[in-house]
Amino acid sequence: MNAVATQKKEAAVSKDRVNLEEMYITPEVDIFETKDEYFLEAEMPGVTKDGLELTLEEHVLTIVGHRQHEPVAGTPVYRESHPYDYRRMFELDPAIDASKINAKMEQGVLRVTLPKTERVKPRKIRVSD
Repeated sequence: MNAVATQKKEAAVSKDRVNLEEMYITPEVDIFETKDEYFLEAEMPGVTKDGLELTLEEHVLTIVGHRQHEPVAGTPVYRESHPYDYRRMFELDPAIDASKINAKMEQGVLRVTLPKTERVKPRKIRVSD
């Protein structure tokens, strides 16, 4: 089950500074490694490519997925699906080649490819006679 994370943000309201709490759901992720790269898969149902924000700043990858909220006719009686957006942050190893990171969103699953730099990839050393 997704945990709900709270992030405090400041907003200006009538020239006063007021702390508001913005709710996020922490998406569940799977991370895999091969000799050349890491793969990150995040489940974010209700998020489309247009509602996705990925930023990389000082080795921190931030994923934000904005859900499209459809208005519901009537008063909800019972609700397990919350209308919150998704947010998750990852501190990346400096061995990741940030210039080659790519992402793909398909059916509510974000797939991020994090290539390793050439200097950390395993290589075979030839032995001379």
